[in-house]
Amino acid sequence: MSIQQKLHTKLVQKLILTPSLQQAIKLLPMTTIELADLMNQEMVENPLLEEVPTEELQPAEPAQAQDKAEAAGTPPPEKRDTWDDDDYAYFFGEYLDDGYRPRTPQEVKELPPIENTLSTASSLADHLMWQLSLQVDDDLLREIGSAIVGNIDDDGYLVASVDEIAAMGDWAMADVERGLGLVQHFDPIGVGARDLQECLLIQIRHLGLDGTPTERIVSEHLKLLQNHQVPELSKRLGLTVEELKDHIEIIRHLDPKPGSRYNPTQSQYVIPDVYVVKVEDHYEVFLNEEGLPQLRISPVYRRLLDKSGGDSAETRAYVKDKFRSALWLIKSVDQRQKTIHKVATSIVNFQRDFLDHGIEHLRPLVLRDVANDIGMHESTVSRVVNNKYMHTPQGVFEMKFFFHSGISSSYGESVSSVTIKQRIRKIIEAEDPRKPLSDSKIVSILQKEGLMLARRTIAKYREELKIPTSNQRKMLY
Repeated sequence: MSIQQKLHTKLVQKLILTPSLQQAIKLLPMTTIELADLMNQEMVENPLLEEVPTEELQPAEPAQAQDKAEAAGTPPPEKRDTWDDDDYAYFFGEYLDDGYRPRTPQEVKELPPIENTLSTASSLADHLMWQLSLQVDDDLLREIGSAIVGNIDDDGYLVASVDEIAAMGDWAMADVERGLGLVQHFDPIGVGARDLQECLLIQIRHLGLDGTPTERIVSEHLKLLQNHQVPELSKRLGLTVEELKDHIEIIRHLDPKPGSRYNPTQSQYVIPDVYVVKVEDHYEVFLNEEGLPQLRISPVYRRLLDKSGGDSAETRAYVKDKFRSALWLIKSVDQRQKTIHKVATSIVNFQRDFLDHGIEHLRPLVLRDVANDIGMHESTVSRVVNNKYMHTPQGVFEMKFFFHSGISSSYGESVSSVTIKQRIRKIIEAEDPRKPLSDSKIVSILQKEGLMLARRTIAKYREELKIPTSNQRKMLY
């Protein structure tokens, strides 16, 4: 038996993620702000890319001149591409023309108001260090105080133990305790506490309520208060419910997070990627392209390339690589915008009842429905709706909001889980607070409306809505 080497020719189909395809996939889940940052960065790195000036975002003059020349019978001057790759003319014909203009951003008739930019306020740590520098002259105590302030979180709580702080500088435990006591008297009152109980006790003692039932409630019976067991708390303290209410009212006005006022959460403003506007009896979809630079191949570099026959091979290879990168970026961005518009239009067609009448008419929808409607894969639709927002007549919603599973009803149609949650919320809001409805009773009410759900499903939806159980609601009342 002999082993021979032979050459065979065969045809095989493979799915390969080319660099251009990887770039297109990468652009899809990006937000508008992230895409704008990427495009601006590419303009800095690629000399062949440039932004179309604002005054040139009108109908292109070269195209009009060409139409006039054809009408007069004069053929336009021929332009030859000196590149060896003829495929560029096929794939990027419209982008190669000097007169190419990107799509003019669509004008949206009704835009949301522009919010003012807020200035940055001083942080809690800055406020505490300012007080420390004014009240402490001892260098040792100042170092310990700085270490304590550095371990206080945004809510004002000390997140390190006294032993851990003492080990930071090899300090004595008595000195650390003295430094902690000093910090706990800083403004805001309650800062530097190690838990909620200590935080409330510091504020109570600052109000001069030492030894009162208010202090006893926090120091001895805080668990009963958290569980709203007012009758048991009244029995333990030997007070009537009416007398107890005054002390509970004082505790209710204490600040459980004293540091939060100096570390306000910055508002995250949502910039919609898509606007849905009702025009007469139908809805139109507009892409929000505000802030996106309108890119094109630089005509100057393009003309220079046609005359650069004497350049070195290294120079031409570099320019050719940048040229290819610029073309693929422009095409990928254009394809991304078209894909988002297709997906948004499909969602609007499926959810027209929601746009007309509100959340009670939200239709069950899955990615497969939209994918089949626009002729794309589910993974593409998933990337498109990720981190994208849609401005509708009903408000601003994340595009993923419109995709929910459906629950069959006795009258034949499926009902969205979001609609069911909204119905559960309204049922509980309308209940008698003295006799709150159990999950089983809510099941019975929904069954009369044609919705067949299990009790555990109601419990799951109620927990997602952050609504307490019937017993807890009764105690709260």
